[in-house]
Amino acid sequence: MTTVQMQRGDEVKGGARRGGTRRLCHDPAMAAKSTAQVTFRQIAEQTGVHVSTVSRALDSERRHLISSDIVARVEAAAKALGWLPNRAAASLRKGRSMAIGALIPDMLNQVAAQIMQGLEAAVVNRGFFPLIMSMQAAVSSRAVVEMLLSQRVDGVVVMVDSLEDMIGSMLLKKGVPAVLTARSDKAGRMSAVLGDRVLAAEIAITHLVQLGHRAIAVLAGPQSQENGVERLQYALAALRRHGLEPVCVGICNDFSRDEGIRASAEMLAGYRDKTQRPLFTAICAASDILAVGAYEAIRRAGLTIPTDISVVGQNDMMVAELVSPGLTTVRMHHYDMGLQAGHLLIDEIEAGTTEGAVKRPARVITLRPELVVRESTLALAVPLPPPRG
Repeated sequence: MTTVQMQRGDEVKGGARRGGTRRLCHDPAMAAKSTAQVTFRQIAEQTGVHVSTVSRALDSERRHLISSDIVARVEAAAKALGWLPNRAAASLRKGRSMAIGALIPDMLNQVAAQIMQGLEAAVVNRGFFPLIMSMQAAVSSRAVVEMLLSQRVDGVVVMVDSLEDMIGSMLLKKGVPAVLTARSDKAGRMSAVLGDRVLAAEIAITHLVQLGHRAIAVLAGPQSQENGVERLQYALAALRRHGLEPVCVGICNDFSRDEGIRASAEMLAGYRDKTQRPLFTAICAASDILAVGAYEAIRRAGLTIPTDISVVGQNDMMVAELVSPGLTTVRMHHYDMGLQAGHLLIDEIEAGTTEGAVKRPARVITLRPELVVRESTLALAVPLPPPRG
């Protein structure tokens, strides 16, 4: 055994350490044993079963062929020996990379982060691993998709919400299975897992109307994204179902706090009565982060939430609980969205690699949103009629 002693000015005697002296031991034989890949043969010797039985027990797709007690015994031995799955070997055997691509808008996107958590839980549980690519990683959508496909992913979950269809077209042309989460495929070629945006808008507007609000402003997302376009359309439709029109609509150029501040400030400045009070008593925001921007604009205008203006958001991100007052919002179940998207994609991958399999038709799974009431909305003592003109 080789002993390396590191001192910090203290004396070392008899192999003992004083003060800041550190003693590091290095045993080449021990290091080699700890880093060497444990084999099926070693696990077989430990458990007293055949090597082929070990192989089946540690394969999620074949373990059903042997008894559960043997599977448990093999797994326990594998864990004790420190066995790690050889993904390269599995890929060769199955003809797959066992990688699932995930295209997200950017690494700071909170919605994508929640979807990714669900996606990871689904794919890892089924023997795959996620490979994340941000759309900010290259100068064009084509370049990002090509980078991802160069890694030979077995399928892709697309969380990017854009009106352009280049990403979907590229994946279809390459024959790569794909599932959308941020939007649906209008042509019905790709499966999707979505929140019910129509119902989400109805829930938010109905909540405000039931509190007595009739003068409502809409804070909309970017109209370059399908999500932004649809959420505005559905909010306007929900208002009209209640016999209302928006007092005003603020259009944000992206889903950011800064844009929420800018657009809300413009609405507050441009729509006031003779006493300089806002013409609206509530803001329905297309996302929580835009709603947080509205908070700041309302504060700068010398007004308070919800006494002067009620605010409702959409998504139920972590920030909704952290702001003061807590933000009333519509929960879209993004974790479940990622979970179901992962399972749906792997089902399509496995169906496509089965001999003689027929391509599965595209599926659309719609999740039901729910209202989360916090402190940012308040009932009006006397409901105000909608402004005329």
